[in-house]
Amino acid sequence: MGKQMTEMLKGTLEGLVLALLAEQPAYGYEITTRLRDHGFADIAEGTIYALLVRIEQKSLVDVEKVPSEKGPPRKVYSLNAQGREELEDFWKTWNFLAQHIEQLNTTTTSNKEN
Repeated sequence: MGKQMTEMLKGTLEGLVLALLAEQPAYGYEITTRLRDHGFADIAEGTIYALLVRIEQKSLVDVEKVPSEKGPPRKVYSLNAQGREELEDFWKTWNFLAQHIEQLNTTTTSNKEN
């Protein structure tokens, strides 16, 4: 599943991060940890940080610098109204794709059995 999983995640990772931020604000490492807790164990921290830069540039999140016990302040990301709209569009698209992929899968699976 390795390479295929990586390619599929590229198109969905932004939506997954927005979904996590809809639950509660978080900083980069915390987002990575939460993704791993949801079964996405192979996602590199660097991938998440690059994605956070992109969603910040697209104005999908608000950013607050919060003092850290260790080192420089952390950037805490929270979903804003534009980010919520983007997340809603993501879920609509995801549900459409999932439904049609499942239909195709069911059709091909039953054709193999015949």
